[in-house]
Amino acid sequence: FFFCSSTHYVGSGGCGPPWPNTTTTTNEHSDTSVDKRFKDKANENEWWDEEDASCHRPLPLPLPIQRRCRRLRCRALESRTEKFLSDLEKESELALAKRDEEKRRKTEELEGIQDELDALYEVTFRGEELKRIASVTSAEDFRKLGKEDPEAFKDLMDVLREKDAKVWKDLQTKSHTLSLKKMELEAWLKEEQAREAVAEEEEEEEEEGASAEGFLLGSQAGEANIVCVVGFERFNLSLYKKVAKDLSKRSAGRIRLQVFSDQDIELHPEKVQSALKDSCDIFFGSLLFDYDTVTWLAEQVADIPVRFVFESDLSLMSMTQVGSFTMAMKDPGKKAGPPPAVKKILSLFGSGREEDRMVGYLSMLKFGPKLLKYLPGQKVRHLRNWLNVYNYWNQAGSSNVSSMFTLIVNEYVQKMSDVEMEQVTEMPSQGCIHPATGEIFETPAKYMEWYNKAGPLAGTGAPKVAILLYRKHVLTEQQYILQLIRHFEQDGLIPVPIFINGVEAHTVVRDLLTTKYEKDRGSLKKGFVEVDAIVSTIGFPLVGGPAGSIEAGRQSEVSKEILQSKNVPYVVAAPLLIQDIESWDRMGMTGLQSIVLYALPELDGAIDTVAIGGLVADDIFLIPERVKRLTSRLHKWISLRNKPNKDSKVAVLLYGFPPGVGATGTAALLNVPNSLVSLLKTLKDEGYDVGSIPDDLNGDDIIEMIRSLDNPRAISAGAAAVNEIGEKRMEKLGGSVSASEVSPAQLRDWLTFPRSWGPTEWGPIPFLPDASILAQKVESQWGNLGNPSHLSVSGEGNYVVSGLQFGNVWIGVQPLLGVEGDPMRLLFERDLTPHPQYAAFYSWLQNGFEADAVLHFGTHGTVEWLPGSPVGNTGLSWSDVLLGNLPNIYVYTANNPSESIIAKRRGYGTIVSHNVPPYGRSGLYKQLAILKDLISDFREDPVSSAMLKETIVDTMAAAGLYADCPYTEEKPKITVSDLEDIADSDFIGYMNRVFTYLQVVENRLFSEGLHVIGRAPDEEGMYKYLSAYFGDRMPDDLVKAICQAKGEHTVEQILERYGQAEAPTTSISEEVETALSIRNLLMKNTEETRSLVRALNGEYIPSVAGGDLLRDGPGVLPTGRNIHALDPYRMPSEAAFQRGTSAAKQIIAQHQDQNNGEFPETCAVALWGLDSIKTKGDAVAIVLHLVGAKTERDSTGRIARFELIPLAELGRPRIDVVCNMSGIFRDTFQNVVDLLDDLFARAAESDEPLEMNFIRKHTEEMAAKGIDRGTSRLFSNPSGDYGSMVNERVGSSNWEDGTELGDTWVSRNAFSYGKGGEKGNARPEVLESLLKTTDRVVQEIDSVEYGLTDIQEYYANTGALRKAAETARNSTGRKGKVGCSIVECFGEETSPKELEDVLRMEYRSKLLNPKWADAMVSQGSGGAYEISVRMTSLLGWNATADFESDFVYDQAIETYVDNEEVAEALKKANPQAFANILKRSIEAARRGFWNADEEQIEKLTEMYNEMDKLLEGVD
Repeated sequence: FFFCSSTHYVGSGGCGPPWPNTTTTTNEHSDTSVDKRFKDKANENEWWDEEDASCHRPLPLPLPIQRRCRRLRCRALESRTEKFLSDLEKESELALAKRDEEKRRKTEELEGIQDELDALYEVTFRGEELKRIASVTSAEDFRKLGKEDPEAFKDLMDVLREKDAKVWKDLQTKSHTLSLKKMELEAWLKEEQAREAVAEEEEEEEEEGASAEGFLLGSQAGEANIVCVVGFERFNLSLYKKVAKDLSKRSAGRIRLQVFSDQDIELHPEKVQSALKDSCDIFFGSLLFDYDTVTWLAEQVADIPVRFVFESDLSLMSMTQVGSFTMAMKDPGKKAGPPPAVKKILSLFGSGREEDRMVGYLSMLKFGPKLLKYLPGQKVRHLRNWLNVYNYWNQAGSSNVSSMFTLIVNEYVQKMSDVEMEQVTEMPSQGCIHPATGEIFETPAKYMEWYNKAGPLAGTGAPKVAILLYRKHVLTEQQYILQLIRHFEQDGLIPVPIFINGVEAHTVVRDLLTTKYEKDRGSLKKGFVEVDAIVSTIGFPLVGGPAGSIEAGRQSEVSKEILQSKNVPYVVAAPLLIQDIESWDRMGMTGLQSIVLYALPELDGAIDTVAIGGLVADDIFLIPERVKRLTSRLHKWISLRNKPNKDSKVAVLLYGFPPGVGATGTAALLNVPNSLVSLLKTLKDEGYDVGSIPDDLNGDDIIEMIRSLDNPRAISAGAAAVNEIGEKRMEKLGGSVSASEVSPAQLRDWLTFPRSWGPTEWGPIPFLPDASILAQKVESQWGNLGNPSHLSVSGEGNYVVSGLQFGNVWIGVQPLLGVEGDPMRLLFERDLTPHPQYAAFYSWLQNGFEADAVLHFGTHGTVEWLPGSPVGNTGLSWSDVLLGNLPNIYVYTANNPSESIIAKRRGYGTIVSHNVPPYGRSGLYKQLAILKDLISDFREDPVSSAMLKETIVDTMAAAGLYADCPYTEEKPKITVSDLEDIADSDFIGYMNRVFTYLQVVENRLFSEGLHVIGRAPDEEGMYKYLSAYFGDRMPDDLVKAICQAKGEHTVEQILERYGQAEAPTTSISEEVETALSIRNLLMKNTEETRSLVRALNGEYIPSVAGGDLLRDGPGVLPTGRNIHALDPYRMPSEAAFQRGTSAAKQIIAQHQDQNNGEFPETCAVALWGLDSIKTKGDAVAIVLHLVGAKTERDSTGRIARFELIPLAELGRPRIDVVCNMSGIFRDTFQNVVDLLDDLFARAAESDEPLEMNFIRKHTEEMAAKGIDRGTSRLFSNPSGDYGSMVNERVGSSNWEDGTELGDTWVSRNAFSYGKGGEKGNARPEVLESLLKTTDRVVQEIDSVEYGLTDIQEYYANTGALRKAAETARNSTGRKGKVGCSIVECFGEETSPKELEDVLRMEYRSKLLNPKWADAMVSQGSGGAYEISVRMTSLLGWNATADFESDFVYDQAIETYVDNEEVAEALKKANPQAFANILKRSIEAARRGFWNADEEQIEKLTEMYNEMDKLLEGVD
């Protein structure tokens, strides 16, 4: 009956706490895990006495252990306890007596009601006329008549109704009332009978086991066989094996304990199986969660008579069997439960808060055995034994573990009185420790009382940091804990180390920790202490710890409320306990380990996660170098809070990649110039020194000045020359140019680790780095430092770092990563290094400028993508090296949780989200608007409007609309001369189709403009947000009424204004209420700048799931929060599975419609991190349905396996799938990768006809060719690398044809991932073989903001993949295009569309749309860059998808070049961006993608040359 769940994930071991001569500062009952209600209840029963607390006085330990730990023995509760329990039993007996009395009373009441009913019917039907029809003298007579003679029953009722309507009505009313009462009483009595039956059944069970001797299993054999399997406590295997030897010796071989880990099941299942089947009497398992392990064990141990399973998967724990006590639930009607007295005891534990539930159960587990010993019954005896065994295991230590197994053997196998069993050696469930003293302090306050007198940093005023430790690690003498405490002190931080079980972390933070910033201290308990930061070495969610991870995020709101009240940094820093240090160094943090340390704590708002050590073989080791990074970053965060704002130095970093196209000072969906002004003014208001900025500061002037610093001549002359650029202009802006030089010697010194560092500092990593390893790597890649060919090098060989300075705020542009022409290759080669000037730039920020914090301004930069460990920075990860100890506040668009987690995890980014721009509707323009009017007129009266046909046909041709809406497949275009041969009905039908298409284009959404950070939407902007969100669900006038409402308005007031106050429907009232909520949340955009200030002040930033309003609803608002992703073990969600299944069905149907009913043999599906996070797994669900599989969840609701659906149920062939994974998906969802790999392997092995299983078919074909691992289906870039490099080649014009780009994609994505050691193995032959059978490519689009034409990644992956597939198919003789299904999953309509259709629609609704164009042009530099990016993207689609786009180029040039006003605005705002528009158009014409006339090309070329000269002059 217990709520069984993991309370921590480390197990038993060691021999006690590692502190000598330990004495307690309090008795055990003062332990905070004993709830106050228990004590209060005890006082009510007069059994608690403070003086009587001596019964909990600790006793001395035996000498072998006494020098290392203390023993807390709890003597049996004495007479007052017995009285208390006796009172409880009496209460239970009284309750039973009351129940019997209640049963008697209700039985009598039921009999009385029956008598009333009989009398009612007898009186009603006593008339002669009625009796002639039928004799009714009771309710039973009436019931039988209705059943046996319906006609007589009807006649009787008709006569009664006609004769006396009042009597008839009284019969209806009274009989109904009495019948209801009768039914209620019968139901109660039936339930009572069932309860009594269950009780009798339990009594029989207890009687069967009444004889203790009779329950023993091994009385004849004289020996006991135990098999122990442990999961997440691998480091304790040596302890269990030591106990096994000790038990065997002390029992003269009669106790045989065999010990295994879950890894043994994976590697040597036959050995474990043999042990379990070899006369095994007892199975003991702990901390077992892996689905395959759990499933295998469940089958193997089912027949073992005694089973103990602790803190594991719930389904495995339900197999616990201890005598007649079991964790398994019985049939619903016979659900077992505790005796009334036990329920009474349970009710005394816990605070009553939902989030504290597990803490109460811990208390029950601790004191349960002592209380249950006074209760009768065999079942209680077995429960008591279970609790005792748990207590031994939970208290840890070899003595306890040995006694635990002895107890089990004595109780359930064979009495062995000669094998000594000691009482449990106990330790408080929580307390504070320090290696300098033997005391265990009851509270943090008592600890600090000691520390302030005798602690190493006593009296220094050093910052205090709470460190939450695993109690089990303290018990098992894990030496890293001692080292961690010492390192904190060596680095100038006062540690407040608090050991806990894990589930009660939030209660410690809430009740025993406070800060100088906590306003309401009402929840604090006696013994609290004030700290400056909180560090958890546990991971998992703050509320519930590992138990809280069963339903990730369930209590995250509680966590955020607690942490927000403390308002200091909350950091997770823990050793790796699931993987070893060697694998971390080799391939980064993987699977569940990354979930524990990153994904789950991020739900609470944890920042700056640092892995401080891990496993080597079976031992935990600390890496002091990582601890140094942790403590140094903590110092910087705490310093932000303590340093006056006027003295704080802030570095603001903008972006300029890719070079040469006007990207400087831009970011996704953000107006950087205006946002910079907003930031500077906010900082000024908050007391920061921002120089003498004017009130009318212009952000574009700042960007223009920053661009001017990229002057090769000035840079060559050195920093002094750069500082002279624009000196007078900067005076007007209120700042100055700030350039510095970093010499090669200085850079080398900054990149050199302390030469004294050795194994002590680096810990047991696979190799010992040389002190100058970083500089050596840079020089190995780029040549000697100071090389004149390097970027931004002065004539003297120094690296120039330049920016603008406004007081203590320095603004610069993040440097390029590599050489021009291939600027991004660094991101995609793990062994490469940043360019020396890049390293000099960040090193100067730390050591030259001495920034207190760095602020990366927008989505996104490159520092978090530098080479190094994919997840879990090491000391040699370049992101870690260059960011160093700098607090990194990262402004990020709220709808991009995918890439933001890279900034969090690799770049230590504390995210401050910003909103997306308002949504606009495309509308119609130019020929499209004219065409809609023409068709509308024609449809009204086709006969009299027949003369419009010619104009309609010509207008469609001018608009290029025949590609969008072909007349027929055989004849897509029609001309005026064709009209005579087309029947009127056919033309009318065609016009209806065109008109519908125009309506779709007209209502299509796009992001209108760019967002300014901290700016709430005006009335027009608010209307655009709400109109897009509600669509047809809310009348337009009502949306406007809501937008026009000022201040606080109720739903009723809004409806009254709209004119629906008298009788509004429930649905419209609810919609208005939602709209008002969204409006109010959008008005809180101002929180964005407020949160930036709070982050710069070292405060806690609340977390929220990333997403956008349209798809995810109001929960993503307000912005200005620390966005996070989702629990990977719940992907796909139930809703995502349904959506993905529906989409996959339509994709199959789409393909069959185009291919004479044939199924696709292979589909290539894009699995992207951003899509998957926002949709919660739609694309994964698409893969599953294509293969023919479904999700299978474990007992916690997490997805444990993808199970194949039988072919008979599926009803079609299994379609093969190539999974094209982005690097973020690969790294974030490693568990999903493993599950999919397992699915494909099982599908390939299924005994099914080849024509019904294309996966098996293709795998066998590869096997016949000798191709290894033909089951590989999950492909991505090399481990630690990101991107296809196709967009880099397009951007640099470094390509000949589309086939070359397809080959580039293949070379970058031929790396296979999956279970075992499949972590980026090159398998180009498998990929090539699969591409030859690929019939269709599938790509999801998850948001309005990022469509196919908006960002380069779509053509660089989906386009290039399709081109690669077409090339591969052509090599086999298969001609024609590969289909490409685009699934837009951000709206209600998710039907897949063909790639070309979506491209045309997007270009019509955005790039070519005057409304979109005007919005972007009005945004200045950033808007011009957005236009430029889309022109490059257009060229990419031309190359990879053979997209026919004459109409796009024609209208784009007309809109952005031929329009002199627009062209001049673009030139002025961003000359590089305007030059790129010209360049891409010229390139398209020369490559044959645009059929432009020579005169137009000459004009564009002339304009481009003029721009080139202008830019050279600027340069």
